[in-house]
Amino acid sequence: MRALLPQAGERHCVDAHRLVDTPLEPTQITTPHSPWRMSIAPMMDWTDRHCRYLHRLLSRHVLLYTEMVNAGAIIHGGTERHLRFNAEEHPVALQLGGNDPATLARSAHLGAQWGYDEINLNCGCPSDRVQRGAFGASLMKEPQHVADCIKAMVDAVQVPVTVKHRIGIDRDESYGFVRDFIGTVHAAGCSVFIVHARNAWLQGLSPKENREVPPLRYDVVHQLKRDFPDLTIAINGGLNTDVAVQEQLAHLDGVMVGREAYHNPWWLTGWDALYYGGAPNPLTRDEVEAAMVEYMEREAAAYGTHWYAIARHMLGLRHGLPGARRWRQVWSDHHLKDCPPREVMALAHAAQVEVQERREAASH
Repeated sequence: MRALLPQAGERHCVDAHRLVDTPLEPTQITTPHSPWRMSIAPMMDWTDRHCRYLHRLLSRHVLLYTEMVNAGAIIHGGTERHLRFNAEEHPVALQLGGNDPATLARSAHLGAQWGYDEINLNCGCPSDRVQRGAFGASLMKEPQHVADCIKAMVDAVQVPVTVKHRIGIDRDESYGFVRDFIGTVHAAGCSVFIVHARNAWLQGLSPKENREVPPLRYDVVHQLKRDFPDLTIAINGGLNTDVAVQEQLAHLDGVMVGREAYHNPWWLTGWDALYYGGAPNPLTRDEVEAAMVEYMEREAAAYGTHWYAIARHMLGLRHGLPGARRWRQVWSDHHLKDCPPREVMALAHAAQVEVQERREAASH
């Protein structure tokens, strides 16, 4: 049975003992809002299960995504290693990378068995490595092949199968390209599209530059919603304030946030009240940090995970506060790797307080 998060007002941490180590039967996640109203983007090397555990402490409702996982690796490279997650992460989606319908269908089936609430196909990553595998953004050149992949996945699972993609490839900015892509893929059984509102340039730009150089064109995504009013259309790209998010939600079904949510995770604590009509998050930053230390200790005992691999995801927790830089430096100090995480937390707090006291003394 899936674990429940604390009810509104309860001042305790979620229990990380309940790890999903065996496949679960899919369970319908119910919410008065679209499940895609707010989500955290899949980000390679960032949104692993430790990062997602932190994000779930901060928001009960936001939809979380795994990093992109190669579909073949799930089958041939260790199913448990790629699919294990914390029960508290729900709702959580598995993002797959691949281009073979049979392999994607098998991986999707395994993902659903393990309890993921959604299976997402990556049609937006422009990296050279992904291009060499003929998947990611390059798949947009072959919408019928994407449709075949989606059909195979839809036939294999009962949970939603969704697509994350760009609005165009290289310098072709014709609206018809992305419109026809969605139309073709929708005909295969996909009704949810998360649209990164930039083109993907497959030559000449790094993955980082592909998130910054091609211009954002939100109007293209708005037009897609007008042309496909019965589909769920969520938008991704460059959204880093509540004002920007609310502006997009006036036109679309959902917003996916990436780097800002990672670097400034405390932003998430306002989302349940603002976007879901729920109770404000009752936890303080200190309580969230303490919960993460407890999680580090349990992960070390259960899997031998070093706390350093977990701590890196919470370095933005005190973003913008006095002493945050010093606090972050302590948690990042490789000389402290052999110390227990609870001791590192005490050192980090002491360093932050020292900075605050120095500032107060200087102001008098």
